[in-house]
Amino acid sequence: MFSYPRPPQADVSDDFFGTIVADPYRPLEDIDAPQTLAWLDEQRALTQNYFAALPDRARIRARLEEIVNFERTGFPSHENGTYVVERNSGLQNQAVVYTMQGERGEPRVLLDPNLLSPDGTVAISGAALSPDGTRYAYALQQSGSDWQTWYVRDVATGEDLPDRIDWARFSGASWSRDNAGFYYSRYDEPSDPTKLDIAGDFQKICFHRIGTAQADDVLIYERPDVAKMYVWGNVTDDGRYLVFIETRGGVKNGLVVRDLQAPDSPDIRLFAPDNASYDVVDNDGSRFFVFTTDGAPKGRLVAIDLAAPAAMNEIIAEAGDTLQGVTSCGGIFFATYLQDAHSRVLRFDRDGAALGEIALPGIGTASGFYGHRDDSFTYYAFSTYVAPSTIYKYDIATGATSVYAEPRSSFDSASYVTEQRFATSKDGTLVPVFITHHRDAPRDGSVCTILYGYGGFDITLTPGFSATVATWLSLGGTYAVANLRGGGEYGQAWHEAGMREHKQNVFDDFAAVAQMLICEGYTSRERLALSGGSNGGLLVAATLTQRPELASAVLCDVGVMDMLRFHHFTVGAGWIPEYGCADASEREFRTLYAYSPLANVKPGTHYPATLVSTGDHDDRVFPAHSFKFAAALQAAQAGPAPILLFIESDAGHGAGKPLAKTIEETANRFAFLGSVLAQSGALNATI
Repeated sequence: MFSYPRPPQADVSDDFFGTIVADPYRPLEDIDAPQTLAWLDEQRALTQNYFAALPDRARIRARLEEIVNFERTGFPSHENGTYVVERNSGLQNQAVVYTMQGERGEPRVLLDPNLLSPDGTVAISGAALSPDGTRYAYALQQSGSDWQTWYVRDVATGEDLPDRIDWARFSGASWSRDNAGFYYSRYDEPSDPTKLDIAGDFQKICFHRIGTAQADDVLIYERPDVAKMYVWGNVTDDGRYLVFIETRGGVKNGLVVRDLQAPDSPDIRLFAPDNASYDVVDNDGSRFFVFTTDGAPKGRLVAIDLAAPAAMNEIIAEAGDTLQGVTSCGGIFFATYLQDAHSRVLRFDRDGAALGEIALPGIGTASGFYGHRDDSFTYYAFSTYVAPSTIYKYDIATGATSVYAEPRSSFDSASYVTEQRFATSKDGTLVPVFITHHRDAPRDGSVCTILYGYGGFDITLTPGFSATVATWLSLGGTYAVANLRGGGEYGQAWHEAGMREHKQNVFDDFAAVAQMLICEGYTSRERLALSGGSNGGLLVAATLTQRPELASAVLCDVGVMDMLRFHHFTVGAGWIPEYGCADASEREFRTLYAYSPLANVKPGTHYPATLVSTGDHDDRVFPAHSFKFAAALQAAQAGPAPILLFIESDAGHGAGKPLAKTIEETANRFAFLGSVLAQSGALNATI
């Protein structure tokens, strides 16, 4: 049995519609308090001592470094003959941005974020090339924070201009077509910038003119009547219109259009923010093409004329497969569909006539197909669970596909296979799961298996290569990904079946997939680990508290653990459309209380080995979620399995994490799993 550090506690409780809920670990919400910091230091020491004693860490780290050490190239973007592309030579903490004149011009380093911090914790979180190709706006984030600082670099000289934009968050940059400046989203400067739990209210859109101070930026759009509203602005490809996107934090959003050539004319509201999802794909003058779930839960493309915005003319009708999105390039539309969570791409002309399907290399994920109206080509990426992403160039006129950048990894892809199976959930719903394993893996329950899931926010889990997953496979493990309700795999109805009062379906789906893997011999309870992060952290934590006997290990990363108080911290109020709110009504409280991981930890329970991880700079899911849950779980544990809390230093929610940190963290996690699943040795020692 472990001797766990004693956390600070207080006699605190809340009254929810007559139900008193104790919250003894409330002091841990003050993450900078001396008693909290002292407790965290003890937790760090406990976890690091445990990791240090694991025999396989060095072996796993070396294998991961070998697998990840290959050149990786991103999508090239281009404006007026200037190209920019990101490349990582292999073991660089962050990808480097290169520029060249023409697609095959001599590459020159435009921006190397690895030079901006010794530990690689400064990362690029957004970028946009000006229409004339002379300036590169880019945003930096530090230590994983969601806060962004924007800069502008002269492409020819590689030097930054004096321009600097602070207090942007969840923002891109959309250039005006005259290259004078760009639109971005920001918040007012917080009263105490050092506090991680800043919620951020009243996001607004501003225009920054190059060569001026941020104090002179012009306020373009805001919603002063709604504090918890995200707003973004995008200029149409022809430069004439500015499209405002409004959302309260869910997948539904509103659209407002401003005519930049008639600045005194009133804005045109196309859609309110609470109906469906809407995305402007392109426009022919005042005729807008909009991808939407309005009247089509699986998605369709419609045309709307600003002169009569109430009328929608259907261009691409809803189909049996989910329409994931539509892009426009070279005068045609590229429609990406999901067929049981893997990609199909079809082409259509401006009137919706079918132009045929693009032949993809296999069952996997395709992305890209962006560009301008006058482009003759576009780029797309394709990857699978066992093959790294290859970038292809597609000739729009001929339909010919050629390789732009193909990675060369040492991972033996041919030895592994991905199969798709379906588990039957508690209510009879069929739930897809991708299972990736060695071709010769036995079906006798002996293989150590990670089951990963997310199940929320309309996010779709599709096949994609990860060096960490490849490392797990090379160690003899199996990797399974469950496509749960709450995601976007089967459209709006699939998402809504796993949100708010239906959230329990997600946990039932996940448990059903785990049981199927066990019953069909892919693994056994003793060899099974559950893994998830963020909303997926909530998933595995809720599964842990509801079904502690289901698996032998749980990896719970940056999770939302306190469903009764999540809306009080950082951007948590933006998740209310997805989860509901315990303060709103007794019905919503009862729903959240029934599955909130923190509220459902039971003293005297034999819980599986659990690694709870968070970043000390996570300003999206407040670290106290993980602190409180780990404290409660450690106090309740009646079995011998370890309950560990890992706090990543100078890290946030996961975006922009340097490769060195990922390698170290993965070695710790897989060695942890090896010690509890395989009893120190059953993982394949092939390296």
